[in-house]
Amino acid sequence: MATPRISARLPPNIDPTKSSLAYGNRQLIKLNGELQSSQLITRQRALRSLCDVMHKPENMAESFRVGILESLKTLLMDDDPIVRLKATEVLDIMSTHAIGRDAFLKQSVIKPLSKLLNDEVFEVRSNAHTAIEMLTHDYSGGSGVLASGLVPVLVEKLKTEEDEIKELILDTLHNCMRIDAIPTLECKAMEVFTDLLTDLREGVRARAARSVMDLSFPIAGKEQACACDAVSYLVHLLSDQSMLVRAQAAGALMSISITTQGKYECIKVEAIPALVALLNDGSEDVRVNVVKAITTLAEAPEGRRALSSVVPKLKELYSDSNDVVIHAAKTAVEVIEWKP
Repeated sequence: MATPRISARLPPNIDPTKSSLAYGNRQLIKLNGELQSSQLITRQRALRSLCDVMHKPENMAESFRVGILESLKTLLMDDDPIVRLKATEVLDIMSTHAIGRDAFLKQSVIKPLSKLLNDEVFEVRSNAHTAIEMLTHDYSGGSGVLASGLVPVLVEKLKTEEDEIKELILDTLHNCMRIDAIPTLECKAMEVFTDLLTDLREGVRARAARSVMDLSFPIAGKEQACACDAVSYLVHLLSDQSMLVRAQAAGALMSISITTQGKYECIKVEAIPALVALLNDGSEDVRVNVVKAITTLAEAPEGRRALSSVVPKLKELYSDSNDVVIHAAKTAVEVIEWKP
């Protein structure tokens, strides 16, 4: 029998943790208003709904037009950890789009976002680092991070952060060093990268070796790598079980050994036998970097003498499946067989 009593049960497909969305182009305007609400539950619900809405690319430009990014900047400083978490989650989504990264720079999001690198909540810090890392995928974004003076902060964070976040930081610094390695060089990052070469996590070791290579392109970086004993750690990584780690370690040795000091440092710690052992490695990247490192070491008389017996092995690479390996092997043989 029907009664006038209203059921306490919610209608189907209603999520009490999210705001109800308005129709059409009003939904983002309504959500932006709720983001500015003094009621905590309203802000939380709006952010949860916004996470869903922003997955649609067509909503991205409109969200900036109605002022949502400015509201999110304010919410980054909210006392509630859930609000900060969801706000950074929305920013992560925005950072995956070029228009979002451009908006970050135009509306100066880097500075307020960087304040969350010290947040007590791991997920908040992780989201903040993810958004910053995504921003550096563009030249303008990487330049923006460099201009913000964030590099010394990131290097310092490498000493204390969780391994997952360390990988994000190393990716961010890698993108920044591709633009300009000097700011990273000036804050003694080579010592920090060298310490991370022994990390238990494969991703950290590989990224640390790549960072050593990035930082070794300037002459001062090669000198620092020799001074802090990075070369001996890199030689040890040539026997790592991970192909990616071996490839990055060989690449770093290749970069360091361009200078005379770097060549003799590599020879001193017996890099040549370790490199020769990888000439038939299953990874093309490893073989390419190994042969190039051997080539630079062969430019030193001591290196040339030590590598004279390796020429037959290098000639076997003339039939390699990778044209880059073949070209590198031929160059290496020419350098080793060169007569003054």
